[in-house]
Amino acid sequence: MDHDFNRVWLTRKFEEIQKRILKALNQLDDGQVNWSPGPNSHSISTLIRHMEGNMLERVNKGILHQDIVRDRNAELKPTFATSEELSRSIRQRLQFVIDTISFLSDEQLERTQQVRGKERTNADMLHQCAAHYSEHMGQIFYIAKQLLKEDYQSTSI
Repeated sequence: MDHDFNRVWLTRKFEEIQKRILKALNQLDDGQVNWSPGPNSHSISTLIRHMEGNMLERVNKGILHQDIVRDRNAELKPTFATSEELSRSIRQRLQFVIDTISFLSDEQLERTQQVRGKERTNADMLHQCAAHYSEHMGQIFYIAKQLLKEDYQSTSI
C-alpha cells in the first residue's frame, strides 16, 4: 500500500471538506443552522455534532487509543448551536484529523480497529470517514440551498 499517496489524498480530502463546510456555514445565521427540513431530518447543527462524535470515536479513540465514550444518540438529538460554534468545531476537529494523518507512521496506518464489529485498518477507516463526512457535507449543502434559494453561493468555486 502506498502510504504517502494515502496521506496526501486523505489530507486534501479533509481540507476540502473543511473548506467547503465553512463556506456554507458562513452564509447561514444561527436560526438557519438549527433549522430542520422535517421531523425525520437533522439540522446542520445536529449533522456537525454527529461528525464530531464520529471523529472522536474513529481518530481519538480508534487510532490514538484515548479513553473516549461516545453517546451517538445524544449527538442526534436537536441541540441549539451558533453558526460560529459550528464553524469553530469544524475548523478544530478537521484540523486535528489532518494533523493526525500527517504524523501517522506506516505501521499506524496498517494497525486495525473494530468498526461496527468489523476489523479495519486505520487507513481504510480514514477513507471511510472521508466518504461519511462527504455525505453529511452534501446534506449540509442541501439544507443551505433550501434556506437560501437563489442567494446560495456555491462552495466549489
